Amino acid sequence: MKILLVEDDPIQLEPLKAALSKSGHGVDAVQDGAIAQRLIDERHYDLLILDWMLPQVSGIQLCQHYRQLGKSSPVLFLTAKDALNDKITGLDVGADDYLIKPVNVMELLARVRALGRRSPLWQGDVLTLSDLQLHLATLMLQRQEKAIQLSGREFQLMEYLLRHPRQVLSRDQIEQALWEWDMVPESKAVTILIHRVRQRLQAVGAEDWLQTVYGMGYCLTVPEADRE
Repeated sequence: MKILLVEDDPIQLEPLKAALSKSGHGVDAVQDGAIAQRLIDERHYDLLILDWMLPQVSGIQLCQHYRQLGKSSPVLFLTAKDALNDKITGLDVGADDYLIKPVNVMELLARVRALGRRSPLWQGDVLTLSDLQLHLATLMLQRQEKAIQLSGREFQLMEYLLRHPRQVLSRDQIEQALWEWDMVPESKAVTILIHRVRQRLQAVGAEDWLQTVYGMGYCLTVPEADRE
């Protein structure tokens, strides 16, 4: 999933971002509510994790703004506010869940998995295209009896491709989906990543499934020879 994590305390932000990234999620992590609001306007996210108290624009205001845009991805609040009225306020503005600080990382990851099931893109714990499978919990790519472990970035690209099968995805789309908002990938970063994923596909007998559409981008599809 692509996640927006907004937390103004870097001591809390960094370990949460690291844990989410290790689990295979793409994470835009910011400390400022105003920057978060701009990202909400410009980018698509499968999940928002918002601190309640933020500089300039609060988590409550961000959640309200997000829902006013008509966006429906789940929202999880992280906050030290544990009074019942505060929980009701958060839920009333459109939040889906509420986690009290200090945050237990394992509990956060469990909540993220649960909320991911509410995403419009939810297709189960395993994404499939014909007999090709991507296991979201283990970052394993499998086809029939062959399986291979993917790195975090390889998994993110494979997940993105499987959520948009048979679609031509441009370099710009891939960069925005996989790289953090404040990172500018090197000029050949997408090409190198595509090459690595093709190697992983080759290892499971699906080397021809990721096709280059010259001048446009890349497309994951089942070749005619592998169609039943």
